[in-house]
Amino acid sequence: MVYSIAIDGPAGAGKSTIAKKIAKELGFIYVDTGAMYRAVALYLMRNQIAADESAKISQACNEVNVSIEYVDGEQQVILNGENVNGFIRTEEVGMMTSASSKNKDVRMKMVELQRQLASKTSVVMDGRDIGTYVLPNADVKVYLTASSGERARRRYVELTAKGVGCDIAEIETDIIARDHQDMTREFAPLCQAEDATLVDSSDMTIDEVVDEIIKIFNQKSNA
Repeated sequence: MVYSIAIDGPAGAGKSTIAKKIAKELGFIYVDTGAMYRAVALYLMRNQIAADESAKISQACNEVNVSIEYVDGEQQVILNGENVNGFIRTEEVGMMTSASSKNKDVRMKMVELQRQLASKTSVVMDGRDIGTYVLPNADVKVYLTASSGERARRRYVELTAKGVGCDIAEIETDIIARDHQDMTREFAPLCQAEDATLVDSSDMTIDEVVDEIIKIFNQKSNA
């Protein structure tokens, strides 16, 4: 039996961390959709294509191949044959990702690859439109969120731990701006699917969120 769990939510809600842990616990494959979009954004930045150059972005889709591989249990994001894990997690790539992912050609290419993965194996997939668009028939749909202040605090702690100088107020401003971009884009905007369960992680630990979503999955799969 092939199962799918779709986790949607705004930037900084902890979707990737949670999804990875759930996949590991259930023995599913974690599909990092955000990393796939980030790889496309990195390609655009490397080729000096701006976020508002729609035609060039659409054309670039024909030149980009993104895949996800696992080596010794570690995810590798492959962009045109190159492992780009070390380049796609910057704030600049994040902002370009939010802007470029509004392009329909970018999204259609990624969606095709993501649906292929989900049709072959049990997956946990996180992003902005998984339950609403990519996997509308997912067995479990979760909308994972947290307050903008809490999301900014988490990002601040993460960056500071890496020795990156940053300002928490600026981080929250960027998060709010990304929320607006994601929720107002024309194609497949971020929103909670009608049949998704809302999980607010503002006052929850990572393990508490993981346990809650696995409990939801067990209830649905045994129904």
